[in-house]
Amino acid sequence: MKKRRLGNSDLEVSAIGLGCMGMSHGYGPAADKKEMIKLIHAAIDRGVTFFDTAEVYGPYVNEELLGEALAPFKGKVVIATKFGIKMVDGKQVLDSKPETIRQSVEGSLKRLKVDTIDLYYQHRVDPNVPIEEVAGVIQDLIKEGKIRYWGLSEAGVGTIRRAHAVQPLTAVQSEYSMMWRSPEEEVLPTLEELGVGFVPFSPLGKGFLTGTIDKNATFASSDFRSIVPRFKPENLEANQVLVELIKKVAAAKNATPAQIALAWVLAQKPWIVPIPGTRKLERLEENLGAVDVELTPEELSDLNDALSKIKISGDRYPAGSDYAKRAGR
Repeated sequence: MKKRRLGNSDLEVSAIGLGCMGMSHGYGPAADKKEMIKLIHAAIDRGVTFFDTAEVYGPYVNEELLGEALAPFKGKVVIATKFGIKMVDGKQVLDSKPETIRQSVEGSLKRLKVDTIDLYYQHRVDPNVPIEEVAGVIQDLIKEGKIRYWGLSEAGVGTIRRAHAVQPLTAVQSEYSMMWRSPEEEVLPTLEELGVGFVPFSPLGKGFLTGTIDKNATFASSDFRSIVPRFKPENLEANQVLVELIKKVAAAKNATPAQIALAWVLAQKPWIVPIPGTRKLERLEENLGAVDVELTPEELSDLNDALSKIKISGDRYPAGSDYAKRAGR
């Protein structure tokens, strides 16, 4: 497995990480724990060293899963987790108060069975707590040896700059794929300037770019996609034009659509590390195969040219929802 460094930091990870949220949360009922531990071990066997979770996934059970699965590999893997979203009466509430961060870090350390968290993200920006205050708490936690590096998730460039000025960021995590290219406008240039790594989640468009989802797809109420406008039948149909383009490139490169979608993300910058999630070994192997798919500058240019002519139908979050309001703050 190829390695990549996150920005100017000395944090080196596998070129593709594993997003673990879907094993316990967000995509229907939680998967069997033993099976998921086997899958995480299979990822390690194939060179994956970067695993992503969060306190709120479950809540708590996803961190517990990783703690158990990765206990034999201490010092050999990098675990990223997140603070700042609490469940209150079944609803997600933003909370990055200093005392809450301190409680969260202790809980995560215990569940992950580690002495130090490798990469600690603020899950979403809390408008009620100045980012400078959050960065100050993080600085203290780094001095105390509780965390090694920190990052932000779905933050806007103003917040990224203010946070970085207090305590340098190692990574910013946001959605990014052929289907959602907004980070290219402001976020990626800012990260390049500051020397901060980028960790795209949903690099396969929540499964859409694998080419296995059409207008007849249905999603259980416990599957986040059931409320996402992008996954309404009319939008699934309208966006097949993107899948057709990816399939055409995949056929020419002797690769799968998922591998082309991931290879495209990897080709954008050498400090980008996508974290596709899966519950299946064959999908894991397929995704990891993307590191060996090389898109030449000419192929990339042709692909980007074709992509620029495709208009994506449907937003990634329901209009006016908390999900939409929290992104890009």
